[in-house]
Amino acid sequence: MTSVDRAVLDGSALAGTLSEVYAFDATRAVLRCASCGHTDVLARTTVHLSAMGGVVRCATCTAVLLVVVERPDGVRVSASGAAWVQAPPR
Repeated sequence: MTSVDRAVLDGSALAGTLSEVYAFDATRAVLRCASCGHTDVLARTTVHLSAMGGVVRCATCTAVLLVVVERPDGVRVSASGAAWVQAPPR
C-alpha cells in the first residue's frame, strides 16, 4: 500500500476527475447525506483516495456518499449514499 492508497483529503481532491462527469465545478455542488441528513458542499467532505479512485464520506457521520472509479472507458460515479446532489448556482 502506497501513501496515495492511504490519503485522506477533502472533496477538492476529486475536482479534476469529477469534471469528466459533471458540467459544473463539482467541489461547489451541494450533497445531502442519506444517512444523517447533513447538507454541505463536496469540498467539505472527506475523500479517501486509492489508485482506482476515491470514496467520498460525510463530514458528520462518515457514511459513504459517493464512490468515484476511474476506468479505461471513463469515470463512473455512484451516488447511492447521497439523498441528492445539487449543482451550484451559475
